[in-house]
Amino acid sequence: MDKKRKMEQEEAETNLQILLEFLQCLKKQKVEELNEIQNDLQYIKEDINAVEKRRIELHRTRGRYSAKMRTLVDDSSAMTVRPPLRDKGSGAIVSSPVNLQEQGRAGTSQTRNTDTGAPRNSQIVQRKDDNHGGSDSQDPNQPGKSLARKRRVHAQFNELQDCYLQKRRYWARQSQKQGERVANIKNREGYSAGLEDFQSVLSTFTRYSRLRVVAELRHSDIFHSANIVSSIEFDRDDELFATAGVSRRIKVFEFSSVVNEPADAQCPVVEMSTRSKLSCLSWNNYTKNHLASSDYEGIVTVWDVTTRQSVMEYEEHEKRAWSVDFCRTEPSMLVSGSDDCKVKVWCTKQEASVLTIDMKANICSVKYNPGSSAHIAVGSADHHVHYYDLRNISQPLYIFSGHRKAVSYVKFLSNYELASASTDSTLRLWDVNENVPLRTFKGHTNEKNFVGLTVNSEYLACGSETNEVFVYHKAISKPAARYRFVSDDQNDPDGDMGSFFISAVCWKRDSPTIVAANSQGTIKALVLAA
Repeated sequence: MDKKRKMEQEEAETNLQILLEFLQCLKKQKVEELNEIQNDLQYIKEDINAVEKRRIELHRTRGRYSAKMRTLVDDSSAMTVRPPLRDKGSGAIVSSPVNLQEQGRAGTSQTRNTDTGAPRNSQIVQRKDDNHGGSDSQDPNQPGKSLARKRRVHAQFNELQDCYLQKRRYWARQSQKQGERVANIKNREGYSAGLEDFQSVLSTFTRYSRLRVVAELRHSDIFHSANIVSSIEFDRDDELFATAGVSRRIKVFEFSSVVNEPADAQCPVVEMSTRSKLSCLSWNNYTKNHLASSDYEGIVTVWDVTTRQSVMEYEEHEKRAWSVDFCRTEPSMLVSGSDDCKVKVWCTKQEASVLTIDMKANICSVKYNPGSSAHIAVGSADHHVHYYDLRNISQPLYIFSGHRKAVSYVKFLSNYELASASTDSTLRLWDVNENVPLRTFKGHTNEKNFVGLTVNSEYLACGSETNEVFVYHKAISKPAARYRFVSDDQNDPDGDMGSFFISAVCWKRDSPTIVAANSQGTIKALVLAA
């Protein structure tokens, strides 16, 4: 019995110890959560105070401006009215703009029978009313736009909340690392770095909600049944854009002509024929008339668009080359990737490749870091994004894992932000400096085709196998805007969007304009709109 009681006591003590450790662990976790919530509330209170202070300043500035404008208008009206102060016929006196306006509204019958001074007064009143009404005519749109932007905020409230807290906590940590001197730095509006960062996201995200067509042209050829556009690229100055695809032709268009001239008058300013179907294009950032292409035979070609002739041809790839990219910081260098599982770096000053990376898996996309000639990103059929330092190619600098299928595209938003697209119907954003995933974007459909990917400093855009273009803000995982291409195929009278897919997209840099093409050969210039 003593032994039994001892065992029961030990069992009870063990159970209590486990329970106590659980409760202590739970308490610690909840205290941490409480501290985090209290810190978040403190951030929110500080930011509310900063925003309210800024609003008061804006109201005061607006009030001073309005008072000044009223004074100027009143002075101008008084000077205009002063000559005919006394009506010669009736003896009526117009002493101020207020009396004048009242006469214009209620005393029309009285002034109608007066002499030459009165009609001049009535005209003045009419002009003033017209100007006043003209300014008001613009106002009704403002509440509507504001309401639409508020709806977009509430529709994505959870995403925006996570974005705000993430940025606020990040900048708070940075302030702690760098000391109180940095912690107290405010911008000219009195905002902290975290609030300023989030305000930029909020304003850009809520500014647009749809894509509007500004131009359309047909890439199709009556002599070629295959019309899929595989690649669209703007040149260095965003004046020209080139298209290429399975029609074995590179076509260069002038963007201003495409937008300003009627669709029937659209034609390329340059057209070059190739031996094989084309997969990718890349303009040289230094030599404006140089354009690189990769094709289904594995050939990488550098073209002179002015002479319509090839400058260099590289034929080392053994299978289809899917991607080519000129380096931005070293314009004589370019990189290509192929189904032969090799990444090759080329120099326009020599015929043979500079170096070769054997990846052991099909290469779908390659891209230079825009701020470095030594770093490239590689999208592979092994579901990973490989980030290489070309000074040491024995192994990748980083491998970004997360996609569940082949990585079809890689693009840089900045020197440290890398976007990738996959046939798992997602886009992902990575930080190549910190080697961490930042965000996953979902909404489009992409399971088997190359649907295009393009980025700028704030937005990502891609195609979909539903014949739609999707635009994402880099801080929000859900689509910010979308646009569906409508089929004009006579054999597809219902416009079944499943019959075609978006095959290429390209941003016009530092602009809300995007050029997109689908597998039917239709190319449209779209612009983000409210």
